[in-house]
Amino acid sequence: MSEQRVYVDKQSPAAYQALVRTAEAVRATAADAGLDRVLVELVNLRVSQLNGCAYCLDVHTRAALRAGETTRRIGVLAAWRDTELFTPRERAALALAEATTHPADALAQERAYAEAREALSENELSAVIWVAIAINAFNRVSILSKHPVRDTPVRR
Repeated sequence: MSEQRVYVDKQSPAAYQALVRTAEAVRATAADAGLDRVLVELVNLRVSQLNGCAYCLDVHTRAALRAGETTRRIGVLAAWRDTELFTPRERAALALAEATTHPADALAQERAYAEAREALSENELSAVIWVAIAINAFNRVSILSKHPVRDTPVRR
């Protein structure tokens, strides 16, 4: 028996709007740092995979497709380390996003940060971390609210 969850975004709109404004600032930071939309969406997708957020996976799959990402790369994103489909820059960003999502693994975090320092500028590195922080927050809102994924057509 499942009890209806409180949609915390609707229940506390001022807090949610502050999170939305943060996401807007993060999006601008990423653009200013030179991160293209595909890379940002890869980070959003990978973090949402790690957190198991169906709602955010749905939203950001659509966004990634609109940004020009391929279904092939989205399909193998969970196993990005085992493919040659991602650039060194993307791989560094994905590792850093994973380390941001699971910060308790200090060794993995140090490796990811060192790799990111080699592949990304300081502005890009900071932007990737902020993108991962923001999507982690939205993941929590959606997971704890149990936002539904409805059957709607994919827009490009």
